[in-house]
Amino acid sequence: MAELWIWRHPRPDGAAGRCIGAGSDLPVDPRRAKRQAHRIRRQARRAGLPRVVATSPLRRCADVGRWLRRWGWRHVVDARLAELDFGRWDGRPWSEISREDFAAWEADFLGHAPGGGESLAALRLRQANWLAERDGATVRLVVGHAGWINALRTRHHPTLTPTDWPRPLRYAQGWRERLDLPEST
Repeated sequence: MAELWIWRHPRPDGAAGRCIGAGSDLPVDPRRAKRQAHRIRRQARRAGLPRVVATSPLRRCADVGRWLRRWGWRHVVDARLAELDFGRWDGRPWSEISREDFAAWEADFLGHAPGGGESLAALRLRQANWLAERDGATVRLVVGHAGWINALRTRHHPTLTPTDWPRPLRYAQGWRERLDLPEST
C-alpha cells in the first residue's frame, strides 16, 4: 500500500466568505507559507520521507513548495492537483450564490458542475489520473486544496451526496491516506 501525505495550503488572503476554487489564485502571506514548509520538512525528516513535494500551480499551494525547493527539495507542480473549478461562482461571496444554484448541485452532487465549472466526477477523474502515474515512490507529499483532499477522502463513495462530504481540513492541516496502489519494486 502506498501512502499520500497531504497538507491543505495555508490560509490565503481575501478568501473569507467567498467561493474560492481553481479560478482564484489568491496570495498567501510568505510567513505562513514558510511556517508550513518548515512543518512539512520536519514531518518528512521524522518519517524518513523523500524530499519531493507536489503542489497545485495555485500560489496558495505552490508558495509552500517554493520554500521547500529553496531548501534543496524537488518541487513538482501539477495542474491536476488544483482545486475544483467553480466557474462563474469562483471568487463570489457565498451569500450571492442563489439557492436554486445550490439546489441543482445538491440534486446531482457528483455530476453537476457548480457555476458551470467542473463537476466532482471530473475532479475525481483528474485525481485518479494523477494517482495512477507512478514515479517509483511509495509515499507522496502534497500541498493541496480542501476540495481535492475531500474528493480523495470520499473516493470510495460511488454515489456521493452532500451529506457524504466531510468537513474540510483546517488551513495548513495534514492528512495521511493509504492508497489502493501497489508499491513499486
